[in-house]
Amino acid sequence: MGMGSQAHAASYGTPTISLSAAYLSGAVGATGDPAVQVTIAQSGADAGALTVSASKSSKTSVAATGDVAVSGTGPTRQVTVTARAQGYTDLTLKVTGLGGKTATKTLHYAASAAAQLPSDTRYFTGSSDASAAVDAGGGYALVADDESNVLRLYDRSASGAPVKTWDFSSRIGADKEIDIEGAARVGSTIYWTGSLGNNKDGEYKAARNTVFTTTVTGSGAATDLSFGGAYGKLRDDLVAWDKANGNRYGFAAGTADGEIPKEIDGFNVEGLEFAPGSTTTAYLGFRAPLTPAVTGGKALLVPVTNIDQVVAGKASASFGTPVELDLGGLSVRDLRKNAANQYLIVAGSWAADDNSDPYALYSWTGNAADRPVQLRSLPTSDPGAWEAVVDVPDLTVPGARAQLITDDGAADLYGDGTDAKDLTHPEWQKSRATWFTVTG
Repeated sequence: MGMGSQAHAASYGTPTISLSAAYLSGAVGATGDPAVQVTIAQSGADAGALTVSASKSSKTSVAATGDVAVSGTGPTRQVTVTARAQGYTDLTLKVTGLGGKTATKTLHYAASAAAQLPSDTRYFTGSSDASAAVDAGGGYALVADDESNVLRLYDRSASGAPVKTWDFSSRIGADKEIDIEGAARVGSTIYWTGSLGNNKDGEYKAARNTVFTTTVTGSGAATDLSFGGAYGKLRDDLVAWDKANGNRYGFAAGTADGEIPKEIDGFNVEGLEFAPGSTTTAYLGFRAPLTPAVTGGKALLVPVTNIDQVVAGKASASFGTPVELDLGGLSVRDLRKNAANQYLIVAGSWAADDNSDPYALYSWTGNAADRPVQLRSLPTSDPGAWEAVVDVPDLTVPGARAQLITDDGAADLYGDGTDAKDLTHPEWQKSRATWFTVTG
């Protein structure tokens, strides 16, 4: 190098590189895995002249440097990774600037195993315990989880982090998790309910006895939420109602101290949806108990006939005639309807061993006299429990599709024996969203 070239090289500063996230999750064989944005610069140089590449992988069997793709020009680039196998690897990303100067950052990458229907599957990151969802319009969904009180807005077509988040704990007065398990939307109001049951150790936790509302403005990516109201005695009202009717469903026994909620005779709510044509009567769908509380028993819905007045603080809950549905011995894990009052029911076991027990998807008219119709079984070979259906398509149209979401909190996503809910980086926590064809 001549003297002039050396002087020119000296005029370039050391490049800089920063990542939008230091942790990234993918899946083997996935479609549309999330990307990381890389921002680069070098004093004295145009950013377009800089290059970004992967220079090292700590575990090439998970992803090698050749599995890292860089796209874009200028100061921001997009980095995606194609996973080879389940596990973890640290990927060194290097920016090379003018004058041969370089800088590096480490991207901590985790890959989950291949799932069934990969082209129809996306992963919502930031939480692994999705438990309820409602359509936000424009291809977006609002998703709750049962390990926090945070509501998240996701692009339904893409894997990745939430677009927006909200936590109304302080407005509700809840310093513990509500254990959100059901949601239903009417107009611009979304109702969210806790499980209403004891915790897994059989202890009463007041926050779980909560139903609250949020008010929606905007739609799609522009969706915003504001707090409406909350009610903290729905469980108490249910127990009193059941007692007044001869303890038909055993609610008092199921909520007693020491009683585990996910038992065949337990007490645990997981579904919420409005009755046909109503904006004030909402069905509570029970995971437990079955009725009768024996193998092969029916699933239970209890109508709250004044849920609008309840959450507004104007009345205690009143209840209509309960509905008992034959779901082949399964219970309600979610309940959703469309404007034409066509319902989908996600049915699963009352038990806590979610990943091995059967799941099925049923259609229903919303009328107590009509029997639900099984549309399909749901796959159980992948980790995660089917917990939510976002919306209901027109079930009279052949080939109609619905998107279902799993709770992966108890899943060992990356093969290291760690439950997803216990992973220390939210970017590695995720729930699986899969599109299914539900009509022939």
